Amino acid sequence: MSLAACALGACSVAMPASESWRANSDDITGSIHKAPPELARGLEAEDQRRATAALGTALDPQGAGGSVNWDNAQTGAKGSFTPVGPAYPIDGKICRAFVADVTTKEALERLQGAACREKSAEWSFTEVKPWRKG
Repeated sequence: MSLAACALGACSVAMPASESWRANSDDITGSIHKAPPELARGLEAEDQRRATAALGTALDPQGAGGSVNWDNAQTGAKGSFTPVGPAYPIDGKICRAFVADVTTKEALERLQGAACREKSAEWSFTEVKPWRKG
């Protein structure tokens, strides 16, 4: 009877583990955060700063919704951001999709992606990938 009750009740038996199974107290567990995506390869720090400023202006939900250009005469890098569609909320952040053109010494890239920001923070990229018409 007790065997049937145990089988029907989904009983389990815990067995002590050997020392080799115990976690080391120095082990750290938790989630690993992915680094935010980069806009494009070959951009220097000042290029990134200028691009981020243009991104913020272009994606501002209170703005005109047009393209915003940026450039850096010292490196020759330049680009533009064009918002696509209205801003939308996700997890307490405001987000917006965009299309971007970025020119560096190495290449001309057309990209699509999305960026989000918290109320008083800068916009940060959440997705950046090659542009695909469709």
